[in-house]
Amino acid sequence: MQKTFSRAMRISFVSTYPPRRCGIAAFTQDLANSISQIQEKRSNIRETVQIVALTNTPQGYNYGKEICFEIRTEHRADYQEAANFLNLSDTEIICLQHEFGIFGGRNGAYILDLLDDLRKPVVTTLHTVLEEPTRGQLEVLKSICSYSIFVVVQAQKAINLLVDIYEVPREKIIMIHHGTPNIPFLDSSYYKDRFQAEGRRVILTFGFLNPKKGIEVAIEAIASIIREFPDLLYIVVGATHPEVKRRFGEEYRAFLERLVKQKGLTKHVIFYNRFVSLEQLIGFLNAADIYLTPYLSKEQIVSGTLAYAVACGKAIISTPYRYAEELLADERGILVPFRNANVLAKELRRLLNDETRRNYLRKRAYQFGRRMIWPKVAHNYIKVFKRALQEYRRPALNLAAREWIVERPSLSEINLEHLRLLTDDTGILQHAVFITPDRSHGYSTDDNARALLVTIMNWKLFKEDDILPLLQIYLSFLNYALNKETHRVRNFMSYERRWLEEVGSEDSQGRALWSLGMTILHSPTDSILGCSTGIFREILPAIESFTSPRAWAYSILGCLYYLQRFGGDLEVQRICNLLIQRLLKLFIDNESANWPWGEDIVAYDNARLPQALIAAGRIFKEEKIYNQGLHSLEWLLKIQTNPEEGHLSLIGNNGWFKRGGEKAQFDQQPIEVAGLIDACYEAYLLTREKKWIKKIDWCFHWFLGSNDVHQVVYDFSTGGCRDGLEPTGVNQNEGAESTLSWLMALHRICEITHQQNRPF
Repeated sequence: MQKTFSRAMRISFVSTYPPRRCGIAAFTQDLANSISQIQEKRSNIRETVQIVALTNTPQGYNYGKEICFEIRTEHRADYQEAANFLNLSDTEIICLQHEFGIFGGRNGAYILDLLDDLRKPVVTTLHTVLEEPTRGQLEVLKSICSYSIFVVVQAQKAINLLVDIYEVPREKIIMIHHGTPNIPFLDSSYYKDRFQAEGRRVILTFGFLNPKKGIEVAIEAIASIIREFPDLLYIVVGATHPEVKRRFGEEYRAFLERLVKQKGLTKHVIFYNRFVSLEQLIGFLNAADIYLTPYLSKEQIVSGTLAYAVACGKAIISTPYRYAEELLADERGILVPFRNANVLAKELRRLLNDETRRNYLRKRAYQFGRRMIWPKVAHNYIKVFKRALQEYRRPALNLAAREWIVERPSLSEINLEHLRLLTDDTGILQHAVFITPDRSHGYSTDDNARALLVTIMNWKLFKEDDILPLLQIYLSFLNYALNKETHRVRNFMSYERRWLEEVGSEDSQGRALWSLGMTILHSPTDSILGCSTGIFREILPAIESFTSPRAWAYSILGCLYYLQRFGGDLEVQRICNLLIQRLLKLFIDNESANWPWGEDIVAYDNARLPQALIAAGRIFKEEKIYNQGLHSLEWLLKIQTNPEEGHLSLIGNNGWFKRGGEKAQFDQQPIEVAGLIDACYEAYLLTREKKWIKKIDWCFHWFLGSNDVHQVVYDFSTGGCRDGLEPTGVNQNEGAESTLSWLMALHRICEITHQQNRPF
C-alpha cells in the first residue's frame, strides 16, 4: 500500500464547486479535500489538487484559492481554453465530474471540446446514467467514456447500463461508493433539543426540494397516523432546487405548505428552507429516528442524501428507486411502492412501534456505511488515478463527432452594450446619431421584434439570466403594440409613447409573429411562454388576408418555430401551409430562366423569402418547396457577388434591382447580410453540404471589411453596427436595425461554432 501512494499526484477536478449550491459541487469539494489530506500526510506536499470550476451565472462566484480556472457554462471557447490551460499546467490527471445539466451545449456536448483537446489522462465520475437516453445523450456519454481511461460509477446497476446501452467495455468501469462523512453511531435523543424536538419522534427528509421528491406522499402518510403518534415531527430540510426556483418560484413548496394546513399538521411538519452546511446536516441526521426518501422516479441511480443517511446509521424507509434498491438491500432499510401513502403509513407505524426493529436497521446501515466514508473513497480514487497514469494512451479521436467541421472566424465575445444603450424601459429606439440614441424617431415594432429575436437567440446559446430583463422589455412592447380590436400590431411609436398609426404594415405583423414563434420554441420560463403564445394566437388570424410576400415569409418562419413546440395545433398548421403555397406559387408564376424570383424587383431583406421556402420544405419534407428555395437563394448570392473581387456586394436600397434593369450598388444595409446568413444556414441544415457554411463565412465578412468600400462596418469599441455602406464610405450612425442585424448574424455564427464537431 505504501508503494502505491509513494508519490503525490497533481490532480485537477473539472466540476461545479462551492459556493455554488449543487450536490456535485459538495461531492467534489469533499473528495478533493480528502485526497489532499491523504497525499499531504504521505508526502508532506500541499496543494496537490486544484479545481476547474463550472460557473452558471454572469456574476460568477466568490471561489476559494483552489480554483485554478473558471469555465462559463455556455461559452464554448472556455472549454477549449481550459484544455490548453491544463495541458500547460503541472497537473498529471484530470478527474471529470459528469452530470448532463452542468455543461453547456446540447446534451452538455461542450465538455467534449475540453476532452478532445486534452493531452492528459482523464478519469470520469458519472453521477447519472440514464436507462432511456435520447440519441444526443447517448452519443455524448459514449464520447465522454471513450475519452476516459476509467469511468467511475457509484452503483452496480450503472455498470450494466454502461455496458448494455452505452457500449462501454466492462473493464473500463470501476465502482466506488458515493462518499460520506465519518459520523459516530449516536443516540438521536441527545440531539433533539437543538431543534426543539426533545421528547418527540423525528422523521427527516433532506435535499434540494423539487416536485420529484414526493414530499406530498409523506405528508399524506403522516396525516393518517398522527392520532396514534401525536408526538411525531416531520422535518423537511433543504432549499428549493435553484433551477426549479428559477422556472417556477416556490410553487411546489407553497403547495406542500397548503397541504400541511389542510391536514392540520402545522405542529407536526416543519420546512427548513435553507441550504445547510455539513455540520448542520449532520445535526439533523443525528436527531432523526427515521430517515425517509419518498421519491417518485425509478431512474435515480445515485443519491448523496441517502448515502449520508446510511453512513449515519439511520432507520430508513424509501421508495424503490435504483440507488435505494441497491443501498438498502440485505435489510439495511425498508422499501415501499411509489406514490402509495397507505403502504408508507403502514411501514411508518410498524417502525415507530418497534424500537428493536429500528435499531436492527440502524446497525445494518451503519456497518455498511463504513465502506463509504470519505477517507476510504478517496483511497479508492487515488488507486484509480495511479492506474490511469500507468495505462494512459491518447485515445483516437471520435470520428462520429467530426461530422461538422467549420473554420471558426476570429470573434470577440458577443457585446450587447450598444443594444443596452439603445434600449430604455419602453423598448429599443430606432435610430442613433453616431452612437448616441436619437429620441426624435421613437420606437418601432419592427426593431423590437428583431430585438426579441436577438435576446431569445442569446438565451438559447448562453442560458444567462441577465438577458431576461431585455427580453421582457421587447416582449412587453409587442404586447402593447397589439390592437386587440383589430388583431393588428401598430408599428411606429413616438418617444412620448403615442402610437403614430392604428394599423402597422403587414411586414411588421409578420416580423412580430416570427419573433414570437422563436420565443415560444425556446422560452426561458413558463410565464414568458404563456405571454408570447397569447400574443401569437391573437395576431395570427389577420395574416391570412395579407398580400406582402415578406409578411408571408416572416409568418411562415414564426409558424414553423411554433409548430416545433405545439405540433398538434391544426389552425396554425392550416395557415402555415396556406402561406407556404402562396409563396411557392408566387415564385413559380413569376420566375423565368434568368429571373428565378417571386417579384419583379429584388428589394430589401430578400433572403427571408428563400429561407422560408427552404425551412418549410425541410420540415415538411417537400422537395418541390425546398428546391425552389435553394434555386432562388443560389441566384440571390450570385447576383450579389462582386465580379472583380468576389466579395459580397449587396443590392442597395437606392433603387434596388428591377427586372431588366441594373443593380443599385448603394446604400447597402446590414439587414441583407443577416438574412443571407440565416438562409444559408437553413440550406446547410437541409443539405449538410459544407459549401453553405463557407457561404455563411463569406457573408459574415462583409461586416468585417470584405465589401465594396473595404471598410469595417462593425464597431468593435461599442458592440454596435454602423448603418451600412454609402458611396463615400460607411454610414457612421449605429441604429437599431443595423446593430440588431449584426447581432443576429453574430449569434448565428456562434451557434454554428458551438455546434462544430458536435452533431448531438
